[in-house]
Amino acid sequence: MKQQFSSVRVGRYTLPNRLVMAPMTRSRADVAGVPGDLAARYYAERAGVGLIVTEGTQPSDDGQGYLTTPGIYTDAHADGWNKVTSAVHEAGGHIFIQLMHAGRMSHPDNTPHHRQGVAPSAIAPGTQMFTAKGMQDIPKPRALTTEEVRQTVQDFRYSARRAIEAGADGVEIHGANAYLVHQFFAPSANTRADEYGGSIPNRARFAIEVTTAIAEEIGADRTAIRLSPGTTMWGIDEGAEGPDLYRYLVAELDRLGLAYVHVMHQGNETLLTDIRKLWKQPLVLNRPGRARDRIGSDVTSGLADLESYGQMVLANPDFVARLKANAPMNEADRNTFFGGAAQGYVDYPALSA
Repeated sequence: MKQQFSSVRVGRYTLPNRLVMAPMTRSRADVAGVPGDLAARYYAERAGVGLIVTEGTQPSDDGQGYLTTPGIYTDAHADGWNKVTSAVHEAGGHIFIQLMHAGRMSHPDNTPHHRQGVAPSAIAPGTQMFTAKGMQDIPKPRALTTEEVRQTVQDFRYSARRAIEAGADGVEIHGANAYLVHQFFAPSANTRADEYGGSIPNRARFAIEVTTAIAEEIGADRTAIRLSPGTTMWGIDEGAEGPDLYRYLVAELDRLGLAYVHVMHQGNETLLTDIRKLWKQPLVLNRPGRARDRIGSDVTSGLADLESYGQMVLANPDFVARLKANAPMNEADRNTFFGGAAQGYVDYPALSA
């Protein structure tokens, strides 16, 4: 299986290989949400993959969920990200900034304004979150008004423009893993009675409006979205209509001519096959826990155009070189995933070391 090392056209870019660094929260920005010099080094070290997708980056104060995650809506944010993107480009890589609004997956202690989280509906996720005071219950969010939903679409638009101004090659919308966009899909999190709740088209509307706004702002060929059909974490239940919602959503998004869709696969092979048929642009596939000997199998079979990897890229800055050499991989240290400084971030050894 060598096809993963071949070049591929994604949006306006030709990538040197079909291996993608999946977005991973690292919680190492400063208290203002600005990524620092270590972030530039961390991402540049991994520029050998065809495409880097950054950690989730909030588009507004309301969008922050966790401590010390980066933003991309102030001048300081853009300056910090410009150092990152410049370092990646100097290393020959491509980088998309992932725009992530946490929605109800937030705690007032973690946000700049210390306000109640916002969500499609005032329903708590029923879980806890790490804060500076330790683990705390996530409080019930405030339901966004219809006008606030529309303003949130514009927040995404603005942050996408700031990402491009900061040198990013594009943006990936986080529509997965129980955060705001995903919350609109799930009846367990969305009981709205306006045009953003109820029917499948209504529950998909926010995602489509966000994607359309960003595509208008920066170009569809620099716009992408990540989805996780069937995810049940943190109180999310998409219901019996879940697969049909994704079939509708993917068909509608396909009309926009986006750079790619990034699917975090949860096991529904029939739905994945349907998405592949409905989606005419490149498809990036993430299979959590994929075995080393299965790397490249979905590209080879034609089910995906690219494959994304998280922990293996986190722990192996020279991930592509190790694959080509059939060399052993470093093991990821889970104790250093979130927060901290250089340890577990930029100190994983390359083969050459």
